[in-house]
Amino acid sequence: MKIALTSIPVNNPIEAFKFYTETLGFVNRLFIPEAFLAIVASPEEPDGTGLLLEPNSNPLSSTFQQGVYKAGLPLIVFSVADIQKEYERLKIARVNFKKPPTKTEWGTEAIFDDTCGNFVQIMQLP
Repeated sequence: MKIALTSIPVNNPIEAFKFYTETLGFVNRLFIPEAFLAIVASPEEPDGTGLLLEPNSNPLSSTFQQGVYKAGLPLIVFSVADIQKEYERLKIARVNFKKPPTKTEWGTEAIFDDTCGNFVQIMQLP
């Protein structure tokens, strides 16, 4: 069994699609803007796990997303091979980092705002 699709709540799937594809470099798996449906995937594994950019119009989803954001917690983690290189690339793209690359006991992490209501962590394992 493997993960085929997972979702992340976003304030606006159309704007999220733009951020995740144009800024982060994810690939378009499925985009139907009139249905507020957007699925992206890693350019490193375009046929791998899809990420559904789920509208947070449901009160439970919205409350959860806002609570996690207010607590400053990342809602999703992406693995990167070279965190410093990725950090520099994203800084040039004007991504707003809450936490720059920081060494921890389990690797190096950085946290940024995805402009769609979430904090995202990038992680480089040791």
